[in-house]
Amino acid sequence: MKYNTTLFQFVLALGLLISSCSETVFEMQQPDVKLCYENPASDWHEALPVGNGRLGAMVFGDPYQELIQLNEESLWAGKPINNNNPEALSHLGELRQLLFDGRNIEAQNLVAEYFLGTPPRIRSYQTAGNILISRDSISEYHGYTRDLLLETGIASVSYQLGGVKYTEEIFASSPDNVIVIHIDAERKSALDLSIRLMREMDARVHTEGGNELVMEGQIVDMPDELTGPGGDHMKFAAILKILNRGGKLTLSGSSISVKGATELTLLYTAATDYNIEKLDFDRSINPKETCKSILEEAGRKSYDKLRSIHARNHAAMFNRVKLDLGRSEVSGLPTDQRLEAVKAGGKDPDLYATYFQYGRYLLMGSSRSPGILPANLQGIWNHHFKAPWNSDFHTNINLQMNYWPANVTNLPETVIPLSGFMGQLIGPGSRTAEEMYGSRGWTFHHLTDPFGRTAVMDGPWGLTPLNGPWMTFPLFRHFEFTLDTIYLEKIYPILKGSVLFALDFLSEAPDGHLVSNPSHSPENSFKLPDGRRATLTYSATTDIQILTGLFSNFLTAASVLDRDQALAVEIKEALERFPPVRIGEDGTIQEWIKDYEETEPGHRHMSHLLGLYPLFQIAPETQDLYEAARRTIEKRLSSGGGHTGWSRAWIINFFARLQDGEKAWEHLQALMKKSTLSNLFDTHPPFQIDGNFGGTAGIAEMLLQSDGTRIRLLPAIPAEWTEGEVHGLCARGGIEVGEKWKRGDLVEVTLVSTLETEQKLIYRNISRTIKLKPGKVLTLNQDLNPI
Repeated sequence: MKYNTTLFQFVLALGLLISSCSETVFEMQQPDVKLCYENPASDWHEALPVGNGRLGAMVFGDPYQELIQLNEESLWAGKPINNNNPEALSHLGELRQLLFDGRNIEAQNLVAEYFLGTPPRIRSYQTAGNILISRDSISEYHGYTRDLLLETGIASVSYQLGGVKYTEEIFASSPDNVIVIHIDAERKSALDLSIRLMREMDARVHTEGGNELVMEGQIVDMPDELTGPGGDHMKFAAILKILNRGGKLTLSGSSISVKGATELTLLYTAATDYNIEKLDFDRSINPKETCKSILEEAGRKSYDKLRSIHARNHAAMFNRVKLDLGRSEVSGLPTDQRLEAVKAGGKDPDLYATYFQYGRYLLMGSSRSPGILPANLQGIWNHHFKAPWNSDFHTNINLQMNYWPANVTNLPETVIPLSGFMGQLIGPGSRTAEEMYGSRGWTFHHLTDPFGRTAVMDGPWGLTPLNGPWMTFPLFRHFEFTLDTIYLEKIYPILKGSVLFALDFLSEAPDGHLVSNPSHSPENSFKLPDGRRATLTYSATTDIQILTGLFSNFLTAASVLDRDQALAVEIKEALERFPPVRIGEDGTIQEWIKDYEETEPGHRHMSHLLGLYPLFQIAPETQDLYEAARRTIEKRLSSGGGHTGWSRAWIINFFARLQDGEKAWEHLQALMKKSTLSNLFDTHPPFQIDGNFGGTAGIAEMLLQSDGTRIRLLPAIPAEWTEGEVHGLCARGGIEVGEKWKRGDLVEVTLVSTLETEQKLIYRNISRTIKLKPGKVLTLNQDLNPI
């Protein structure tokens, strides 16, 4: 993999971006936040994750056959392909007219024939293989513990076997760009192990240098009409370096045996020949040499030094936010037992605080330097060669949801890989805009991969031209939270290109409104008057909200940077001509341009409520829409909605925005009971990490909401959370907030800002306007008066 030097210069340039929303540390003891178990993992979904943004590992903790499954973020099957359908543009006018005329089925048939990508699917993110650490023993182990301490990012296993206590620690170091495995025995010379590095496909392993296992490989793809041509594609390498204290190493084929050691340190890294600047392989990159260079640096440090550097670096990010929802009588039990108790109806507020922090931990592990790609559908952790949904970058809610908690939970640097990747997608996205729509700017549809596929994928329902504009929201949100104009300068070309595409893509509807055409409400469908099922229309409600959000964000950016005044006038004029978000006959938000009957009233997607969350277009001030949004959610739920993990997570955020703490709590419990695995991974099913990130964002939204001018304190806490304390959450405008409550009532709030600012604070029926000065802590009482 080649690291994008421009991207790293971008990172180093942004002081606000790579630091918390305030440098002030509030006085609050961080509860011991960890996952712990009394047994090894029996399958992958019970293993514990570690990650540094680029490398990931799942730790099973088996004393006899320890399995550590590995990932490297850029190890994907496939290759770059311009899969824009060359027939699309010549049929675009015909398609639009069919949709304006209500001939939706004919339109869908036209899309199937002339608009689908060529090819229409991508290949998968893949596992990097496994480390297997074996011992010959028939003795029973006892005193077993397996845990993951979120504050330090260190997974550990401890047990006694044959009268000897053994301890294993595993972490993924961001500063040193390696995965470190440390095994020691309480008794001298007690470690007798066999160590292997394995991958089932496309790789060979050999020994080198007396203490290294070296994997070299190249993904060989078979030709497939749906995913593209075959060939010898991504090259990759991995090295496992074994450092022993005492004992002897014996090399044999693809394994290394350890005899009589007291302590072992294993250093692992992996690399590919992926170059993000090209969105392609780069044969000038030697993955093996990349690995050797990384290990040469890391190998100069002792285990204690590697551990100390990692733990300090990790904790500095993680400890920015501290949350205490109270302890319960089951707080000391293993995590899987606590989860089962909650599923059976037990109370355990501390487990929800752990779930919140775990989401932050997972985002840190799957989207930060040294990583250069955003978190995918599984973050960075995947044991498949052909993953569910290819573990892709799904851009019709999932990738967006991955970054919902980034800024509010004080992890701004996790946005960096997403920002960099989006900047690279402008290239292929501009070809899609021009070749498919005859437009300026750039766009893409409902999914992409590291090679920058941007055409229509999967089927007619993949024709979602405004998913590109939708993906600008996480980038602009970072500016909203930090007010970092250097960052805004960097993303301005992305915003402007998206706006130019949208302007050219808009067309005039028969009623005179400016509308998106074609349009689709993600993955949902409706009944035509004759009963037939259709997916395509023009100006679906989600498109109105996306375009309104995009244009509004751009107008802010252009004003702040004093740019493109003529373009801003054009955008303001276009905004005035959008159709309104409508309320249907049943009192719910209308999902399509006409009040069609839904074919799946309980559908998992609720894209027509994008304006409620994460946007602020539906708010208490728009009372009719606000109440209609509530009825929309109730209708979805009464028909079986919220049945997937990420969908349930979105519902939590909806109810938080509706300031309904009890309903938000009800669905947070449902997320835990119905969609959470024993290692606290979210399950769609199967495992999909967006539910974790959406759930974490939902808890934050229950505790704090901000729109840039107003901050709502404890807007949706349930009666179940009678007492609690949170510090380090961020509000828009560069503000860090702490809240403390007892018996369900706010007792103290602390605020500190990076900038001089004025904000309105709202708590229940109390409203106060406050002024903040940079770095100065303001403490208020329950009446929002200074203490």
